[in-house]
Amino acid sequence: MDDAALLDIARDVVADAAVMLRQARPDEIRSKGNPKDLVTEWDTRCEERIRGALAARTPALPLQGEEAGGVATGTRWLLDPIDGTVNFAHGLPYWAISLALVDGGVPRIGVVAAPMLGWTFWARRGGGARAVIYGDAEQRRLEVSRVASVGNALLVTGFPYDRATSRTNNFGQWEYFQRRAGACRRLGTASLDLCGVARGWLDGYWERRLQPWDVAAGALIVEEAGGRVTDTRGGPFDASAGELVATNGAIHEEMLAELVRADAAHEARP
Repeated sequence: MDDAALLDIARDVVADAAVMLRQARPDEIRSKGNPKDLVTEWDTRCEERIRGALAARTPALPLQGEEAGGVATGTRWLLDPIDGTVNFAHGLPYWAISLALVDGGVPRIGVVAAPMLGWTFWARRGGGARAVIYGDAEQRRLEVSRVASVGNALLVTGFPYDRATSRTNNFGQWEYFQRRAGACRRLGTASLDLCGVARGWLDGYWERRLQPWDVAAGALIVEEAGGRVTDTRGGPFDASAGELVATNGAIHEEMLAELVRADAAHEARP
């Protein structure tokens, strides 16, 4: 089966799950050992639904999901059934289903849907990135912004769940970019943050200590929209590496350099 057909399947199964989640309201909210890392019954139900649909339609391809795990190497589907569970649990509509097909750490197909917002983004490697935004009569091809400097850029990031106790918490970089960038946001859903870069709403995104299902689909969508995605040192993106910088391309080298300065400034503090 070629990637175009696999993308159609991925879009179908995500759209089906989105219909289910659009009416969902969580009754069971619990933590995964950290009070800031939440899971609901709908995370599990969504993963089970997509896992079953993909097993029926692409039986040769295993799935690794956030909730139930699975094969962690090779060619596989990567699924975050609800990216932004904290937002979901509080009724904030900025959350998404994220599904990617990866070869090792390199994504080939990506689909991200925000059911409550009416947004769906998708890409196939070499085939460009597209989206349907609520109210669109048809698909639109995605293109990144043309902002040329960090000083004028709208940036977005996230923080780890153990930020209250871990020194690797991104606070220093956040504070640095609040002074250096045009503006900085923390929205709580990595996959949608990446799609925001692809759509041109945001100019750059960085984060560390991520899971592969958080970023694989969105990273491909950024690349296929004309952006650039690397690790935090400018090396090749690997979904399994746990970190990335994604930009419109025009500010990428500057942003990498600013991250080095941000870390140096943070380390120099008493």
